[in-house]
Amino acid sequence: MSEDPVQTNPDHYTVVFENDRVRVLEYRDKPGHRSTMHIHPDSVMITASTFRRRLSSGTGSMEVELPAGSARWLPAQEHYGENIGDTDTHAFFVELKEPGPAAAAREGGVLGPGLPDR
Repeated sequence: MSEDPVQTNPDHYTVVFENDRVRVLEYRDKPGHRSTMHIHPDSVMITASTFRRRLSSGTGSMEVELPAGSARWLPAQEHYGENIGDTDTHAFFVELKEPGPAAAAREGGVLGPGLPDR
């Protein structure tokens, strides 16, 4: 059963801010670490380090490499991740508490961060 990443991976996810509209999580891991399955609502991910990861779900997997200082949209999704690089992963997630109008249509079909909106 999928759950909140703070509950499924408490040594890696920390709540750093929360109010009635958003929750901000900090995530850290080391090369070789693999998280357990968890869910994220619609979020903005901000990378504090450069890292390489493999994200996997029931619909497949993908590898991502992101530089420090990136901000990416992360549509609601269920996944687990693995640090497949040589550097620590350090990122922040600004989770939205209100689902967007298309959230139901995306359920189960999206994996990984989106491209930057520039």
